[in-house]
Amino acid sequence: MAYLFVPPVLEYGPAGGNWLFYRYKLKHGVTVYKVGTSWYEEEYPSQDDLDIASAVYLGGHEHYITLTEKTALEAAGYTVITT
Repeated sequence: MAYLFVPPVLEYGPAGGNWLFYRYKLKHGVTVYKVGTSWYEEEYPSQDDLDIASAVYLGGHEHYITLTEKTALEAAGYTVITT
């Protein structure tokens, strides 16, 4: 059985200055990473943060994960999809 984790997404809008764009929003992925026993979410993580992390899930991507990772993410409050 496979597990899929999609990190959270933030929406910013409007997408442009013209009145036609006011209905549209731009999506931006949030990176989720673990340092020690704590989980962090950042839009723009630094390379130093990612280097010390024991697990990194880049925003804007889908990640196929193991059962162990699924358990840890769900314990931290994230939703994991079973495929």
